Amino acid sequence: MSSLKAKKKQRNRTQRYTSNVFAMFTQAQIQEFKEAFNMIDQNRDGYVDKDDLLDIMTSLGKNPSDQYLDKMINEAPGPINFTMFLTLFGEKLNGTDPEEVIRNAFACFDKNNTGYVGEELLRECLMTMGDRWSDEMVDELFHGAPIHEGLFDYVDFTRTLKHGARDKDDDGVPSLPPGTVPTLKPEAETAADTTEAATTE
Repeated sequence: MSSLKAKKKQRNRTQRYTSNVFAMFTQAQIQEFKEAFNMIDQNRDGYVDKDDLLDIMTSLGKNPSDQYLDKMINEAPGPINFTMFLTLFGEKLNGTDPEEVIRNAFACFDKNNTGYVGEELLRECLMTMGDRWSDEMVDELFHGAPIHEGLFDYVDFTRTLKHGARDKDDDGVPSLPPGTVPTLKPEAETAADTTEAATTE
């Protein structure tokens, strides 16, 4: 009997947690996420599963391994319906400061307002000021960072941090050979149109 109460209590807590995620985004953002969710949900069952991810990534020219797909699915603590999908994005975006705040923090070291900070100056500051970083931590920050001729491009770095990398090909997932990239299923598009028409009525 007590185990039933515990399960019910846990279920209610989860529902309260996930429902708060809608307050984190504007209506326009939620609509964009919904459109993205519908595009990924290839079989239109209301959940994103491994087959959906494989279909959408294959249509984008990628050839992900089972292990890669499992890792993506396992990031969610349960089945990925739209609320869970939104929650996952909320958790990713909520842990960082606004873009302007991050950019201004770097700008403190940019006396000429060029958008760049010397790599060695930034390394020295990170290792000697405030919460001091180790060499390994700085190396990890600089790995793949936009550094050109010893200058750290903090404007581009901040944009990437908040919005993701521009280069979609550099994600570690092998691409399909040219000429083998399938297009999205036409029936998926018509199903999306039918679903959208039903919800507007």
